[in-house]
Amino acid sequence: MQAKSNKEFSVELKKRIYRFILNLIKFIDVLPKNDPLCRVVIDQMLRSGTSVGANYVEAIAASSKREFANFLRYSLKSCNETKFWLAITRDTGRGNVNKINNLLSEITEISNILATSIRTMKRN
Repeated sequence: MQAKSNKEFSVELKKRIYRFILNLIKFIDVLPKNDPLCRVVIDQMLRSGTSVGANYVEAIAASSKREFANFLRYSLKSCNETKFWLAITRDTGRGNVNKINNLLSEITEISNILATSIRTMKRN
């Protein structure tokens, strides 16, 4: 089996992040808007979750390795923040636990991929 090129890998990861964001938005859409905690979490989770993708797209378009690494780090930080808000939502009994756990699982995998990419860049 032939290894994927960096470009193929990047395109697949971008699609995966995009699907995660769409699923996150669908999840957010059903949270109660009249709950004070949910209003805060919705805003924060929407910002951090979509930032994962926006920063990854910026990384792909970077003009230098340093800029590429910086945007990957921003994307990773947004993953970590999104995990935090999802855990708060789950642990306060808001939202469907199975959907939250699925989202947490996916964003954890994405963050692991980004962290591995950052570590690989540091070695090279």
